[in-house]
Amino acid sequence: MKVLLTGAGGQLGSALCADVPSGVEMLALDRSELDVRDAARLREVLTRWRPDVVINAAAYTSVDHAETEPTLANELNAEAPRRLAEAAAAIHARLIHVSTDFVFAGDRPFPYEPDADAQPLSVYGKTKRSGELAVIATLGDSATVLRTSWLYAARGRNFVLTMLRLLKTRESVGVVYDQMGAPTWSTSLARVIWTMARRSDLGGIQHWCDDGVASWYDFAVAIQEEAIARGLLSRPVPIRPIRTKDYPTPARRPAYSVLDKRRTAAAIGIEPVHWRTNLRLMLDELART
Repeated sequence: MKVLLTGAGGQLGSALCADVPSGVEMLALDRSELDVRDAARLREVLTRWRPDVVINAAAYTSVDHAETEPTLANELNAEAPRRLAEAAAAIHARLIHVSTDFVFAGDRPFPYEPDADAQPLSVYGKTKRSGELAVIATLGDSATVLRTSWLYAARGRNFVLTMLRLLKTRESVGVVYDQMGAPTWSTSLARVIWTMARRSDLGGIQHWCDDGVASWYDFAVAIQEEAIARGLLSRPVPIRPIRTKDYPTPARRPAYSVLDKRRTAAAIGIEPVHWRTNLRLMLDELART
């Protein structure tokens, strides 16, 4: 199986590159090698490489900056996936496109099914939703939209690494307690994507996140506890629970964005692992490096 990966330099792209299954021939390109906004370049690369599957891990992911850069966010999150889907359609390739829990409004207290109404609150969420619709409209059942949530890794920019930095340098940290979701390790998601890459029957919208539910405050407390146990932090500092309204940000975020992944888990035969177990594995990796 031949695979083309976009966004290879990001935290998910790196995880996909680190765990390529046997029998897969992959061309992994980061943004310096392939600007996904360049339609002509996309067509050229796909026509030359002729992959069976395209995995799109390229995206504009700065949720707050998207509020002041809506054109750029739309180019990367909506227009680029559409052009990539068109290039994939021209060579009869499948596309796995990674999306987000931020397409939901978060105004209900139970997990969102793949077919639940998407009502994004932010520019980021709206552009990601536009990208979902574009790839499905272009490729139909040959497109798989895989939504995930609260992605983190031992590299890149993410909540875990930010918290480790703050906990090392501050005397206390305030973290919101009234936004709920499911932290997801990029390695966990990468394994699911590789399973999906071999399954041509898994089209449409799919959900995957690590098991369990947490607030950002819960997540921060766990990060500190597990990091101290591994010597990544030398001392505990107070973590204060604060309300979203007391920590205003440019972008509105869903109060509850847990994804219902039962259908996807049953289809691919993978049992999800609790987010705290995967957090420990990620911090073990960080401690080794």
